[in-house]
Amino acid sequence: MMSMLYQAYQNHMDLTQPWRSGAASAARYLNLIPQGLSDRLFPRLAAALELISRSSLTYTRPAYGIDRVAVGNRELAVKEEVVQATPFGSLLRFKRESAPEQPRVLLVAPMSGHFATLLRGTVKTLLQDHDVYITDWHNPRDIPFSAGRFGLDDYTQHLIDFLGHLGPRAHMVAICQPSVSALAAAAIMCEDNHPSRPATLTLMAGPIDTRIQPTKVNEFAKSKPLKWFERNLISYVPFQCKGAFRKVYPGFVQLAAFVSMNLERHIKQHVDLHNHLVKGEKEKAAVIKTFYDEYFAVMDLPAEFYIETVRDVFQDHLLPLGKLTFRGRPVNPAAIRRMGLMTVEGEKDDICSIGQTLAAQELCTGVRAYRRVHHMQAGVGHYGVFSGKKWNSEIYPLLRDFIYVNS
Repeated sequence: MMSMLYQAYQNHMDLTQPWRSGAASAARYLNLIPQGLSDRLFPRLAAALELISRSSLTYTRPAYGIDRVAVGNRELAVKEEVVQATPFGSLLRFKRESAPEQPRVLLVAPMSGHFATLLRGTVKTLLQDHDVYITDWHNPRDIPFSAGRFGLDDYTQHLIDFLGHLGPRAHMVAICQPSVSALAAAAIMCEDNHPSRPATLTLMAGPIDTRIQPTKVNEFAKSKPLKWFERNLISYVPFQCKGAFRKVYPGFVQLAAFVSMNLERHIKQHVDLHNHLVKGEKEKAAVIKTFYDEYFAVMDLPAEFYIETVRDVFQDHLLPLGKLTFRGRPVNPAAIRRMGLMTVEGEKDDICSIGQTLAAQELCTGVRAYRRVHHMQAGVGHYGVFSGKKWNSEIYPLLRDFIYVNS
């Protein structure tokens, strides 16, 4: 039954698309009616129609929308440039016109149900002082079955290859889930004396050792046998898509799980959106719409990547136990030398609790004490570690200084 769920979902969305398109068109016409002709009926109807038109997910990556950035006392134009690509991901550079030479940073985005654009604010902040590249992962439903599999080792290999393109003395910053692969890539590159091994490794809110103060997410991952995840969460990409018949953890299933964790909050947000639209409060409505445009843009996960992550990271804890391998080779964190190591955690993080990322400091015994930095940010949850006011004002200055000292 689960194997056919994605196909049934896609069929339903295709059949109801005309209704959403019609509602969007009707709402646009109603919004053209001058206020005063019917202050009660038309605004309410237009608001209801707009909510109907928005009742779907998108599987297309939103735009980053970073056109300009302040560098020192100048504002520079920014242009996106794909500098390397595979079927599963692109190395995307945010090239600043006439920018001074600054440290190169590879920002490693999670592959966890949303696009790398979730780190839009992180990128914009980093661009003030760095030459920024990001791992822009592709949606598996758009990747032909003939492109092959994509597992945890393939993710790590992409990081090694992307760093190879950046060249010597680049810096790697991993956000959340890819912290394990980032540490593994750094260890393998150091052990091989790779010329492009990073100058620094920064791990932010990452599940290095989920045995420490397990969260609800960690407990759920251990509450079921691996076969349960395969039977109940894995499906085939529908035949209408380029990636037809590829096995994935569907994005809409992931989003349903996320929404269910804070269902009342999401319902209230949409009630508020309706009320703002009725009252003509366009700015307040735009804030909510912008958030959900990003939140409802979802991507699938390759089945093998998801299952291997659940098994190796959350169930078997291979990295902290010294049992993680890459292409059959043992991953030895102690091999990381002549490299700076920074770990960042959030006090109120309910996804990756305090201590789970800090564990990397104990594993990387080859890093000199004067090259180590750990920061626990008070008053922030998971997303506050890499976005928002405290990221900009308190965390980022520490990261910027850490990178410059080790450049």
